[in-house]
Amino acid sequence: MFSAGAGKAAQAGDISMTDTAPSYALTRPAYVGHSHLAVTDLPTVSAYYQTMLGLKVLERTASGEVLGTEGRPFLTLTTGGDIRRAPRNAPGLFHTAFLMPDRTELARWLRHAAHNNVQLDGASDHIVSEAIYLSDPEGNGIEIYADRPHGEWTFHADGTVEMATNRLDLQALYDSAPADAWLGMADGTAIGHIHLQVGNIPEADRFYRDVLGLKIMAAYPGASFFATGGYHHHVAANIWNSRGAQARTDTMSGLSDYTLQFNDTAALEKAVARLDALEIKATRDDGVWSLKDPWGIGLKLAA
Repeated sequence: MFSAGAGKAAQAGDISMTDTAPSYALTRPAYVGHSHLAVTDLPTVSAYYQTMLGLKVLERTASGEVLGTEGRPFLTLTTGGDIRRAPRNAPGLFHTAFLMPDRTELARWLRHAAHNNVQLDGASDHIVSEAIYLSDPEGNGIEIYADRPHGEWTFHADGTVEMATNRLDLQALYDSAPADAWLGMADGTAIGHIHLQVGNIPEADRFYRDVLGLKIMAAYPGASFFATGGYHHHVAANIWNSRGAQARTDTMSGLSDYTLQFNDTAALEKAVARLDALEIKATRDDGVWSLKDPWGIGLKLAA
């Protein structure tokens, strides 16, 4: 049974924060670089991400805050007098997935969570990764996960990757954690993927695969998982709570927008050309293209 007993000391060969190379997810042709949530209670939500997830406030503005780790901003929180809590079945965020640099950091976070009574929503072994799920005070889903080495993943003949939702042994993960003090999210932490609630999977496939150029890496009943460069997924979309949902409004809380950052400028140019050919409205500001997906979820494309 999972308990908050003392974790054992770090094993020889554990990767330290300073030795961690950029995560595989971020070296692909495109990846999720940033997420922007609209909230009704900025101080409460911000405090949660700082104390429970160990993020730091990097910037404050009149309407919100930018949170991240040293040198990497990846979550913006904003508020306004017209923001109202989105219903559970609205399109938008299923979860923002924070990718740890390695399994040791995932275990270290779990140890912190256990000692601070962080309420978990679940935990799964996805074969390609180990993941822990929770929610912020306004119900925005969060995943904390670590990937297994890319070389250990199983790929099918069509290029898709073997994934599953198996039980994760939280006790074993907890027991592997170093017993040192937790000082917040380690350098190298990033947003590994973003999981969306949408109204229709075939339409999501047409937009994320056919327009933006992402490949479907896996499919579950009611969900598709999209990525570039052989990652298991940078973006996922499901209808588990939101089947048939119409476009969200600008006054809804939750996911306002997120950024797809392109390492490959040619891939960005192809996506922009498809937007233009299909007459999908997109505006450009300082090299960043802004648009909305079919459900009104904001999306920025940058290189």
